[in-house]
Amino acid sequence: MPYRFNTKTDYGCPYDCGLCPDHEQHSCLTIVEVTDRCNLTCPTCYAGSSPTYGRHRTLDEIKKMFDVIVENEKEPDVVQISGGEPTIHPQFFEILDYAKSLPIRHLMLNTNGIRIAKEKDFAKRLKTYSPDFEIYLQFDSFKDEVLQEMRGAALTTIRTQALANLNEVNLSTTLVATLQKGLNDDEIGKIIDFALQQKCVRGVTFQPTQIAGRLENFNPEKDRMTLTEVRRKILEQTAIFEPDDLIPVPCNPDALVMAYALKLDDEVFPLTRFVNPNDLLDNSKNTIIYEQDEQLHGKMIELFSTANSVACAEENLQSIMCCLPQIDAPNLGYDNLFRIIIMQFIDAYNFDVRAIKKSCVHIVDKDYKIIPFETMNLFYRDDKKEYLEELKDKYK
Repeated sequence: MPYRFNTKTDYGCPYDCGLCPDHEQHSCLTIVEVTDRCNLTCPTCYAGSSPTYGRHRTLDEIKKMFDVIVENEKEPDVVQISGGEPTIHPQFFEILDYAKSLPIRHLMLNTNGIRIAKEKDFAKRLKTYSPDFEIYLQFDSFKDEVLQEMRGAALTTIRTQALANLNEVNLSTTLVATLQKGLNDDEIGKIIDFALQQKCVRGVTFQPTQIAGRLENFNPEKDRMTLTEVRRKILEQTAIFEPDDLIPVPCNPDALVMAYALKLDDEVFPLTRFVNPNDLLDNSKNTIIYEQDEQLHGKMIELFSTANSVACAEENLQSIMCCLPQIDAPNLGYDNLFRIIIMQFIDAYNFDVRAIKKSCVHIVDKDYKIIPFETMNLFYRDDKKEYLEELKDKYK
């Protein structure tokens, strides 16, 4: 549960976001949008960002946004700096410095990778914020024609160079693929296989397009994908994972599926199948904190150094949930981690108040309220928020 609630329940979920007492899950991941501006104008963008849209937040505003998260969570699990494109903010490194001064367990940077690709020294400076710092890199396709339709630009060369610079400094990176049926859903397996070959990549997150924001080339009737369809295509397009490896995350099974694997040289060992299902019911741990469970260190080493039975594996991994530690062993470390996450954001086509109440991906809005990411995009952005307030006034 949240450490504290910030608003009263007047109208009921989802009309009192902030978080209100109707909400049933704390912030596993909280997003701070430091700017509305972006160096792309993606035809698919939940925030409607562009080079001319909105403005950069001031440093004081951004600090207050971070402070609100810490007040709510005490020690936030994961905070993601986002936008727009956060790397174009004129005080970008001051923002990172302030975030790293706070008791945030894991900090992420959500980026399209353009600046990382063009400035090798920029990637080197980002590396200085490790450990507990990760790049959340937009990576939708290997085809320029697909990227042109989704992102409005041919970006394959940019992606290749960004990853080369990140690999050079071995800065932990997650590839993030927004999926659209019939456009890039045939590349799911290829993205996974490619990610496994990258030194810096710790996993892939697949996000079916949320029906929100700017969707110029998207037909909701035929282009939207469900979480189940993404899961099925992973199983069809890779030989690595079996059905028992891709499992719902108990804190919000409607929206999250995950799998973990261990990379050892050229071999990949799925881990999730070894988890005792009863232990997954303990959702006291975060889905994205990977490095901080000391109890797992010895058990992980024991598990993979001997030919253990499934029963022994379940005993050794009873605390794993969906996180792994940085394992302190000569040949086994955080670099060996690989995870798959499917994250489906609820929209008007699959809206479910029960699932919204369990949302653990939150965002700080311009009024310094903490709002589930789904309802932010559906109800609380700019003109949508004005309409929502009109409805409240009408039915007060």
